[in-house]
Amino acid sequence: MLPKADESWTLLEAAHLLNRAGFGGSPGEIRRFHTLGRHRAVESLLSGTDGPDDFPLPEWASKERALADMRMNVEQRREALQTTRGMSAEEADRARREMFRKVQQQNRAHALEMQGWWFRRILHTKAPLREKMTLFWHDHFASSVQKVKQPILMLRQNELFRRHALGSFHELTQAIVTDPAMMLYLDTQNSRKGMPNENFAREVMELFTLGEGQYSEDDIREAARAFTGYQLDRFSGKVQHVKRQWDDGRKTLFGKTGNFDGNDVVDLIFDQPQAPRFIARKIWEFFAYENPSERAVNALAAILRQADFKTEPLLREIFLSREFYSEAAMRTQIKSPVQFIVQLLKQLEISDPPAGFPILAQQQLGQILFMPPNVAGWDWGQAWINTNTLLTRYNLAGTLTKASASATSEMAGAKDISMPGGRFANRARQGPDYEKIAPRPLRETPGKLVDDLIFRFFQGPVPEKARASFVAYAEAKKGVVFTNNEVAELCHLILSTPYYQLC
Repeated sequence: MLPKADESWTLLEAAHLLNRAGFGGSPGEIRRFHTLGRHRAVESLLSGTDGPDDFPLPEWASKERALADMRMNVEQRREALQTTRGMSAEEADRARREMFRKVQQQNRAHALEMQGWWFRRILHTKAPLREKMTLFWHDHFASSVQKVKQPILMLRQNELFRRHALGSFHELTQAIVTDPAMMLYLDTQNSRKGMPNENFAREVMELFTLGEGQYSEDDIREAARAFTGYQLDRFSGKVQHVKRQWDDGRKTLFGKTGNFDGNDVVDLIFDQPQAPRFIARKIWEFFAYENPSERAVNALAAILRQADFKTEPLLREIFLSREFYSEAAMRTQIKSPVQFIVQLLKQLEISDPPAGFPILAQQQLGQILFMPPNVAGWDWGQAWINTNTLLTRYNLAGTLTKASASATSEMAGAKDISMPGGRFANRARQGPDYEKIAPRPLRETPGKLVDDLIFRFFQGPVPEKARASFVAYAEAKKGVVFTNNEVAELCHLILSTPYYQLC
């Protein structure tokens, strides 16, 4: 076990936990969270749930509608092929292109709606840790709608991650190897006896469960044989194991021999000592900091093994540990784009961001939900920040801070410089309520106003030089009346700093 945090529980520690185990919160939310105390706060995160009707799925994602659409798409393809038989090669090609264009257009529309659905859930959930772990598993078992092409399958995979978010890593891995979206993404539906997909077997061991160097090439070849025979029914989206396409010969993996299938391979992998160490390290680095000590990794791996690979006990151990609240952990993690966008909206208390803002912001910052770049997922940490993305973060902060009705009058005839072509210019938008964020009496004392905003946006101290520049700016802007426009400019200045990129 890791050394426990002591009984004291500061407001900054509460904010740190809410940032890392969720997506942050407003000052009021942080204070309410702090009143729970450390142990109850952690348990509230672990037990948090959303109601079954809190986030209804898009209409096209219902079981009946999805099944009907799958069957219709297959029938349309067959009809198109029959129709083109009497056509010239050029006419047939044009007809096929038109059919695929319509399907692609519908899929793109569904993908955008799906991305918006998940973003709203992340922003408004009452179970932030479950959504944070859903994002973790989406990155860990990465697949993209760009290749899968069927949003309904990606949405089902997303629900799979949510169900297993705090559950068994072992069970989730068993489920993911026959998940339809993953099968399409890694081409395992074509793996059959005599033609095994060794690439998939390698990804399962290297990226999903053990890490590089923890298996032999013979293990890969034998596992690939075991994973053969899983077929996806495109009419129903279900997966079945077709015995005649499965290599039923004897196989040897990790020194054991048997007539193994895919489930057996996963069980053999999870018998390896490296399996709990691999995922324990990755979860620690996701929530705390990189390069933990081997002693810490071993302690976390032991907890995971004792819990039969359930992640809830592991997360409880992390969040109650002294090291999670250490100097090495607090305000040292570069916010991912999704973290940056959601946390910014929460801190500005914007519950309904401008239409199109979330997806465009994700595109510009390099992390689009349901679209990781490859099977290894996104590169994290310093990879999120470069000259272009840092400037874009500053501009996005400007878009939101100046989005309120009282603060946009000065921009009424101008293009929004933070979005290509002024995409959000001249559009009704909900922005920050500066009467709440910066009450009029507080504006009379610029130093107190700045300190209040520093807690809102940083939940911790900033260098005195930075604070002094904020105060000087506030004093220069104060004038006779400290208007909402000027508060918006002050907030934008505070958010346009390297310090705001950390949580």
